Amino acid sequence: MTPPIIAMPKRVGVFGGAFDPPHAAHVALAQTAIAELQLDELRIIPTGQAWHKARPLSAAPHRLAMAQLAFGPLPCVVVDPRETRRAGPSYTVDTLRELRAQWPDAELFLILGGDQARALPTWHQWQEILRLAIICVAEREDLTGASPQFIAPKSHESRFRRLQMPAMPVSATDIRARIATHQCVVPLVFEPVARYIDDHHLYQTN
Repeated sequence: MTPPIIAMPKRVGVFGGAFDPPHAAHVALAQTAIAELQLDELRIIPTGQAWHKARPLSAAPHRLAMAQLAFGPLPCVVVDPRETRRAGPSYTVDTLRELRAQWPDAELFLILGGDQARALPTWHQWQEILRLAIICVAEREDLTGASPQFIAPKSHESRFRRLQMPAMPVSATDIRARIATHQCVVPLVFEPVARYIDDHHLYQTN
């Protein structure tokens, strides 16, 4: 008698951020997460109203379009607009609850950079986030030793995983500053994204 086939739970990655603009390090992190976590699907979720950012973000349609250009070529990626359509501040816990309702049996993996992971205890209902998802921390290799390594809290160690990332000194803040002074930002952002930024005159000072 053939043993029954046991279906494995769907593995869904959740990678949120302003993506203003999405850059090469974002895409490298997405590729790493897909491979190391063996994801069935990776949800790229541009934030809506960012409660933790002082500066206003670019309009959501622009950030969604750029995310599609940057991440669209990757396998199993879905650019998810749900936070940009939600009224009020964007809270990760609300997004995870929605995804849990959508896939009750799925394994959810929340992908964070080291800086975000260190700030996690300041997030809205952060302990509920730990209950809903495994936290996957992409700690970029720091050749200078200036940035402290993320250390998972002892009480929740089982809810954290580490993703290995090469050193990639790329930041959206630096990219926006370069664009404002008319510098080329390829390959910090991929050429289709750079062309979109140029076509829509984003990040340019008056």
